Amino acid sequence: MNTPLDIKAELLRLAEQGNKPFTQSLNPGVPNVLGIRLPQLRKLAAHIAKGDWEAYLTTADTYYMEERMLQGMVLGCIRPDRDVEVYLERVTRFVRLINSWSVCDTFKFGGGKKFITTNRDRLWQYLKDWMQVEGEYEIRFGVVMSMQLFIDEEHIDELLRLYDGIRHEGYYVKMGVAWALSVCFVKFPDITLRYLQGPNSLDNFTYNKALQKITESYRVDATTKQTIKGMKRK
Repeated sequence: MNTPLDIKAELLRLAEQGNKPFTQSLNPGVPNVLGIRLPQLRKLAAHIAKGDWEAYLTTADTYYMEERMLQGMVLGCIRPDRDVEVYLERVTRFVRLINSWSVCDTFKFGGGKKFITTNRDRLWQYLKDWMQVEGEYEIRFGVVMSMQLFIDEEHIDELLRLYDGIRHEGYYVKMGVAWALSVCFVKFPDITLRYLQGPNSLDNFTYNKALQKITESYRVDATTKQTIKGMKRK
């Protein structure tokens, strides 16, 4: 699997073992879904990362949804460039290829915890910038990745302000923000509750979805869930 054609052939082979109808149902309206199982796709990404991954990223096709997803997975398997800006430029090229929530949400930065810790301030600014663009999946990328990496004591107040300031009618933006707010609540219940109860700029759909996700969490007690249910907007 050293050429784009080899990799495409392998993807088509893996698709025969997948579940295309199920994957399509999770990604309505997304074209050219193969339905490859994620563990198999991750295994292929790890294999590519051990070889000439740079040539792969330069020549990779984007016809199938899984081809886009695979590029993100490879970026998560390689050792990031010594110059963080070079690596982030690779990530930026991937983000602009995202065409579904699945492609977005399966991404992770390469280099593990060491990379995140070493470049923490730069990554924080990088994700803040994505939350202030116009594209639906680009914003979702910023929201989901900030949720995964920066819901902590240092960033919670600014995160809530950032989420509150997002203005986009895209369904996957709204769902991403609702999901992120529910995680904020689990980790910082008092701060997030004050935000939700006070004046905020969330549209009714996003606000109510955030409440719903909070009540679905097994980490929220029954009494608190009743309080949250009573906050639903009509």
